[in-house]
Amino acid sequence: MLKSKIYKISGVLILIGLLTGGIWYWQMPNRHKAIVKSFLFEKLGIVDKEWKVANRSETYKMISPEFYIDGIYKSMEGPKSSNYVQLSQDSTLLWLTGFHVKALAAKSLKTVSKDFICHTNVDFNDVKYYSSFHLEKRIGTQYPRLTSLSHGMENFSFPKGYGVPMKGNELLYVTTESLNHNLPEANFWIRHEVDIDYSKAKNLKPLMSRTAFIMLPYDKSNPYKQPTDPGTNQCIPVETKNHSYDDGKGNKLSGHWVIPVGKNTYRSDVNEQLQLQDSLRLHAAAIHVHPFATRISLFDKTTHQAIFNSKITNHIGKTGITGIEPFSSEVGIWLYKNHKYEIVLEVNNTTSENQDMMGSMFLFFYDKELDELLQKN
Repeated sequence: MLKSKIYKISGVLILIGLLTGGIWYWQMPNRHKAIVKSFLFEKLGIVDKEWKVANRSETYKMISPEFYIDGIYKSMEGPKSSNYVQLSQDSTLLWLTGFHVKALAAKSLKTVSKDFICHTNVDFNDVKYYSSFHLEKRIGTQYPRLTSLSHGMENFSFPKGYGVPMKGNELLYVTTESLNHNLPEANFWIRHEVDIDYSKAKNLKPLMSRTAFIMLPYDKSNPYKQPTDPGTNQCIPVETKNHSYDDGKGNKLSGHWVIPVGKNTYRSDVNEQLQLQDSLRLHAAAIHVHPFATRISLFDKTTHQAIFNSKITNHIGKTGITGIEPFSSEVGIWLYKNHKYEIVLEVNNTTSENQDMMGSMFLFFYDKELDELLQKN
């Protein structure tokens, strides 16, 4: 009789636990559901969780673990995985020259639609990186993200004669994330192949990366109130936990916001992000936007001229980005300390409901200070 009661109590407790866990899971946002599913798949041995790596001559190639696509995953919601990259076993100076990502069928490894590619972020350890070049004053001045590939810009290379130098035995941290805007009944597995091009040449010019992105103010006391007053330049954030910033005066800014139906233009000052201590020559830019963006520009407010315009082509008949026009120039364009700069983003939400948006640039400038240091070695 005692055992019977124990079994009944245990059964009730297990049932309550399952119900509680189920309610907790279904209340999660998509990105957290993806994390939970990926964790369970790995622990149960359902998914191949290992990265497959091949470091060929001047191309570091790696294939991600399997990602389960089982529904709609908008930007920053899909299954993802991270891996450390070491280009060589010694401190030989190497030059990063290009980045590429493509989606593969999980088993056959055949290329599939790029619509299943969200972000591929490439981060570095700024303490070790700058210390190795005796540039300690740069540590902590910017978020240590070298660049990012994303839907619409799956390939990015620096102009001829330029690259980002690094010691071969230092580590890069690569995170790649999946995406699915158009197949709600999806039920399949994919992988991502990420390639990093590098060179052993000794005559390249060094580039430094600066990240600039649109940040729009929102009402911190009532962030989701709609509609916003156009005269206040405020936005409605997608959420207030991620991509939320403080302007130093107690006001809240969002780098991930909601766009209404129709055409709109968004502007954001980026001088503080650019940190121009002197004139710098811009040679390349990798762009990140979300579907329904149509054009993004780096704009000189002082001269009233665009430094460059990047046209964005969207899919016809479904959600997604066909292509993003990169900026690349061997000659370069000068940016000046005493000028004011902003990012201008044009969007056209052709759906019948609100969509989410971001507008970011990874800008690469000629690094004169580092070039002089390398010339001495």
